[in-house]
Amino acid sequence: MKKSLKKQMIVVFVGLIVFVLAVVFAVNSCFLEKYYIANKQGDLAAMYESLEEAIEEGNISDSSVQSDLSMLSERANISAMVVAREDIQDGEVMPTFMTAREDNNRLFLQLLGYVYGKNQNQTQVIGTTDTYEIQETSDPVSRTKYIELWGTMSDSNYYFLMRSPLESIQESAEIANRFLIYIGSAAVLFSVLAVWYFAKKITRPILELVALSQKMAGLDFEAKYSSGGSDEIGILGANFNTMSTALETTISELKSANFELQKDIEKKDKLEAMRTEFLGNVSHELKTPIALIQGYAEGLKEGVNDDPESREFYCDVIMDEANKMNQMVKNLLTLNQLEFGEDDTQFARFDVTAIISGVLQSLDILIRQADATVEFVDCGPTFVWADEFKTEQVIRNYLTNAIHHAGNEKRIEVRLARQENHVRISVFNSGMPIPEEDIPKLWDKFYKVDKAHTREYGGNGIGLSIVKAIMESFHQQYGVKNFDNGVEFWFELDTK
Repeated sequence: MKKSLKKQMIVVFVGLIVFVLAVVFAVNSCFLEKYYIANKQGDLAAMYESLEEAIEEGNISDSSVQSDLSMLSERANISAMVVAREDIQDGEVMPTFMTAREDNNRLFLQLLGYVYGKNQNQTQVIGTTDTYEIQETSDPVSRTKYIELWGTMSDSNYYFLMRSPLESIQESAEIANRFLIYIGSAAVLFSVLAVWYFAKKITRPILELVALSQKMAGLDFEAKYSSGGSDEIGILGANFNTMSTALETTISELKSANFELQKDIEKKDKLEAMRTEFLGNVSHELKTPIALIQGYAEGLKEGVNDDPESREFYCDVIMDEANKMNQMVKNLLTLNQLEFGEDDTQFARFDVTAIISGVLQSLDILIRQADATVEFVDCGPTFVWADEFKTEQVIRNYLTNAIHHAGNEKRIEVRLARQENHVRISVFNSGMPIPEEDIPKLWDKFYKVDKAHTREYGGNGIGLSIVKAIMESFHQQYGVKNFDNGVEFWFELDTK
């Protein structure tokens, strides 16, 4: 990361330390000496007041007073000399008070030069009062800079000179600056390491939050903030976890709602398509019987044939076509209930062998009219789990279909094949195989392979659609298989 928080923290803190050290270095170089001089002026003034007090009290020659004054000058690094006015006039070097820090003659000669105005070009006056001057000067012999205070005591009977060297403060400033450089370098190095460590400690949970936010942006809510903590970052991480959970729940609810909405839209589209298809198919299927009923009814009304036999034939045709229409409507209602889940499925355990035998018995008239033979070996009770009424519908549709398509051999075979957890019921009829391209369409509503033959026996192409809807409601397998000499329809039911 080009602008990582860790780098910014290191740069800011190290820059701050370097800036502070630079300011201290500059202040130390430029203002320490001035501060020292100002402070030293106070020391010189305090020494002056102590001397004047001793002179006024007349005890300056006492050893105890001189000892105290010497200690005061020693602490303040001040050299001092007090000389009576008459001693200077007599040319004697007999100072009333003098510290032991410097050569007496040099200090006395310096004082004489000030008294007679011969050292003025070597001094720079800092301040004056009625009794003394404060000045900076340079010793012509040792070339040492001093800050001096000289003048007379308040009674004007004594001259005095006090001075303190400035070389020590300059040297101290240089030493302090070198010390700051060493200490500053060590401080910068230590601060870099310390800031790097603490920045890493601080930025680690932040980087974790960054990674977590990126995953959340990609709708990945599995990752959670795990660093913990009770500080602001820890609270933020806990809020991230709460937000992640809330978003996951909300998005799941939105997906569920969207899925349900999509299902409703698909169902609506399917209903619309089915409605359109239903209207088209029903219109097509009803067109022929309605036309026949209308034609024969008009013939009866107009008396085309007045003999009783013809009238009875006309009435039989009308009744037959009306019956076909009634049966088609019933089948459509049954199929509609199955497809939309409105039909109640009651699962129960029953003997499917008995159901097959009952259906065969009820269809015996149709079998004899078709001059067909049915082979069914009763192999004993076979219990299955399914809806008994709907299972009977499937068997009846298969057998009715087989009777009408038995071909020249007129042979029908019904078999039960028991397997581990289910049984397969198959109905075979002799005749021509179904064209392979028509097999996938057999289960569609109103689809007929041989329309003329289907019309002949009153079929409407709904029976196999009912079989498909029933078996799908059972969640069981079903299908059709071609043979060289016929066709076999089959379905399976659970035995456990």
